[in-house]
Amino acid sequence: MKVSRRQALALGIAAPALFRLGPAHAATALKISHQFPGGTPSEGDFRDRLCRRFAALIQERSKGAMSAEIYPGSSLMKTNAQFSAMRKGALDMSLIPISYAGGDLPELNIGLMPGLVTGYDEGLGWKNKPIGQEFSKFLAAKGVVIVTWIWQAGGAASRARPLVEVADAKGMKIRGGSREMDLVLQAAGASVLSLPSNELYAAMQTGACDAALTSSTSLTSFRLEELAKHLTTGRAKSYWFMLEPLVMSKAVFDRLSNEEREIIVSVGAELEEFGRAAAVEDDVRVAKVYQAAGATVHDLDAKLVTAWRDLARDTAWKDYANKNENCARLIKLAMEAGS
Repeated sequence: MKVSRRQALALGIAAPALFRLGPAHAATALKISHQFPGGTPSEGDFRDRLCRRFAALIQERSKGAMSAEIYPGSSLMKTNAQFSAMRKGALDMSLIPISYAGGDLPELNIGLMPGLVTGYDEGLGWKNKPIGQEFSKFLAAKGVVIVTWIWQAGGAASRARPLVEVADAKGMKIRGGSREMDLVLQAAGASVLSLPSNELYAAMQTGACDAALTSSTSLTSFRLEELAKHLTTGRAKSYWFMLEPLVMSKAVFDRLSNEEREIIVSVGAELEEFGRAAAVEDDVRVAKVYQAAGATVHDLDAKLVTAWRDLARDTAWKDYANKNENCARLIKLAMEAGS
């Protein structure tokens, strides 16, 4: 797959598309860290599978000049340390919810802005629209390059009572997953807690967390069906979609040869359709898993989504836009992309 001139310039590739590796070029071994359960290229959490497919493809395309080792389950470093490590060049790559770094870079919370993105087409369309170009430019300036755009619909698992309507949140202890989602939940009357998805099982098991909002894939990968009595799915509609891309340290990216960069970018783009198809499949599969475990499954309709979106517009969207000029510009571009 060819990389467009605009994509090449955005990612810092300043040379033509085709190069040859010199005979003295040393092999490049990358480390990819993520928080999700490990598996194989064909079995397990699709985010781990995507990383393994990426590793196999770059090794094949580079004829062995590049390779990548996958470190699942935060086995290389703790979940919340991954993004800052990439910015410093201390970690090569990660597949991570981009909003996890929103505490340091509030602009990144647009990656889990409730009600903003309403479907996979819209989210994946960001890449080639002003919102995606500006977001990529901002990330690159902070030391991180998006390699594969991945969006996932969100759902909710709850221990005792369902979390479907806005009114349901009142009095519940809920994990939202981002500052902006937390603002919406607090406005609905919930108390919130912040923790990565790989810590949700323990929090729900001890009762520290009544309900958890997370992706369809994480709802099953972390076995929350063992604890939940109710599931709200994203299979029909969802009031939030999460940007959870495969990303790379720009310092590492810049050290690669031009041919290696082209391979990274082209393979990353090719895997986007796999990521989309797998996410949609998990939106359907999660309901079957929870039903089999005895949970009651709930779906959202347009009226429910609109109620959550209206609340988000009055709380999270306003808060984000008031953070700084970057945030105001990004959410304006995102709203234009969805119109």
